[in-house]
Amino acid sequence: MDRTKICGCLIFFALLAACSRPQKTIIVGSKNFTEQVLLGEIISQRLENHLPGVRIERRLNLGGTLLAHQALIAKEIDLYPEYTGTAFTNVLKLTDPTTDAAVVLERVRNEYSTKMRLEWLDPLGFNNTFAMAVRGADARARHLATLSDAAADPKGFVLGAGYEFLQRPDGYGMLNQAYAIDWTSAPKSMDLGLVYTALTQNKVSMVAGSATDGMLSALDITVLKDDKQAFPPYQACIVVRADALAAYPVLRDVLGQLSGKFSTDSMQKLNFEIDGKHRQVRDVAREFLESSGLQ
Repeated sequence: MDRTKICGCLIFFALLAACSRPQKTIIVGSKNFTEQVLLGEIISQRLENHLPGVRIERRLNLGGTLLAHQALIAKEIDLYPEYTGTAFTNVLKLTDPTTDAAVVLERVRNEYSTKMRLEWLDPLGFNNTFAMAVRGADARARHLATLSDAAADPKGFVLGAGYEFLQRPDGYGMLNQAYAIDWTSAPKSMDLGLVYTALTQNKVSMVAGSATDGMLSALDITVLKDDKQAFPPYQACIVVRADALAAYPVLRDVLGQLSGKFSTDSMQKLNFEIDGKHRQVRDVAREFLESSGLQ
């Protein structure tokens, strides 16, 4: 078969595949850590239960913030869960010194709506701020309760953190602007799933986790209070393309009923079901929806 015929066949089969693809499809995305994948699955199951005739496609575990955001902009996904502080500092590059959660949400909503035609639904109910944590034994022995205490400690610390925390303007850099902590070596970049293992095995003496990490409820670890409020609020919300909301008017109400249904403690426990008990994400998501009357 000559090259012209081969190209013609390829084009034909591509068109055939496109025509056979379901016309009514909503694509749910998420970033690449436990909480995001779980929220993406909860959203997906909720939509499957309430949008008959619409195919729900999962594109979970996409990668970091910018990858997920770009997928939304490029219409590769229709929605994904995001955090207000992350959008404020890391996506929009805003530097306003505010810790008012309502102000941050309103600013993010306006910027996303006017510049990108993306809508932020009402908060899910929890604030997943950065959690700078140390071993409980060290906190007790060194009298550490706040990040200011850590900055005043002459012994210093070795930090373990995910790549994003070290690179983001609202992460390592913001921490160092507010607190003069003595880092005794360069920070150790690692997968987020390994930070608490590194801490408990004495490979590092402080880690950058998240307030809803499941392992915080199971290990002897102390989260140091951000007493200078260096980090902005990180309210979790669902971000949706305006085009998707227009195409599926019921979508706003179906997703909106998830707003306020989570707390920091409940999200921590849900994450532990996966990270600590090694349960399947789909099972944890289904049980959450059932117990919340949202199935």
